[in-house]
Amino acid sequence: MKILVTGGAGFIGSHVADGYLAAGHEVAIADNLLSGNAANVPAGARLHLVDIAAAEFDLVVERERPDVVNHHAAQMSVTVSARDPGLDARINCGGLLNVLQSCVRHGVERFVMISSGGAVYGDVDQRPTSEQVTPQPLSPYAIHKLTGERYLEFYRHQYGLSSIALRYGNVYGPRQDQYGEAGVVAIFIGKLLRGEPPTIFAYPDQPTGMSRDYVYVQDVVRANLRAIESDAIGAFNIAGGVPVRTGELFRAVQAACGTDLKAATGPARPGDLKENWLDVSHAERVLGWCPEVSLADGLAYTVAHFREAVKRTKET
Repeated sequence: MKILVTGGAGFIGSHVADGYLAAGHEVAIADNLLSGNAANVPAGARLHLVDIAAAEFDLVVERERPDVVNHHAAQMSVTVSARDPGLDARINCGGLLNVLQSCVRHGVERFVMISSGGAVYGDVDQRPTSEQVTPQPLSPYAIHKLTGERYLEFYRHQYGLSSIALRYGNVYGPRQDQYGEAGVVAIFIGKLLRGEPPTIFAYPDQPTGMSRDYVYVQDVVRANLRAIESDAIGAFNIAGGVPVRTGELFRAVQAACGTDLKAATGPARPGDLKENWLDVSHAERVLGWCPEVSLADGLAYTVAHFREAVKRTKET
């Protein structure tokens, strides 16, 4: 198949592009490189330097004529969305609509949208949280991701565009930005390897931090492969299926880094959920997918990547 990956120069999108190429598909990438890195673009994939919200994006779809569009491009920080809801809406709603319009105009057959199981549900009572729970989004980021899923339903019924939404948990792995506002695993690893104390954000009644559901990026790649091999529609949780508190995660990262450097503490940030743990049984039943990489193994792989990156930087 011919696949266009938006945001394919980013952390997750570039791994997905790698996975599609390895599976024998033809891959093109659309990315404005504001948060992505051209060095992440795999050999064999064509890079189009374009913003998903720009009129020029349509020219890319017209030229490539993909069978599938995999939509990873996004504003991905809950904290940024709380500070600037308009920015988040322009990218995560306006940009999505621009991409969907081009898909309809140029006959795209399958659309994979990346949503957020780590945000759209809000602080609900059911844990692990299944796709049957009514979402209660508590941040502009979550609101706009859920709105995007509703747009998929409209385009499916109005235009027949087959689509699936993958609700990621907290994805981590090589290439994740250690200096961004999202991606606690990379932030922890980066700081520990530099000898700097990271910060554990927590609510007063949760001194060991909030619970999150972590999934290694190669497990996510497999989910994206299953998403285009299947004609399933609707939303699917893609996560580790295990709750991990931030303090527990920090200790695991400490062990992987081989350091006893302590962490600082700070108050929870706007939009931070207290509990988030996802039920992935729907993806297992319908897509034949389940997570395979343990947190300990995934952290070991990720730390090794970061150490190698530091080594290459020192050698250049």
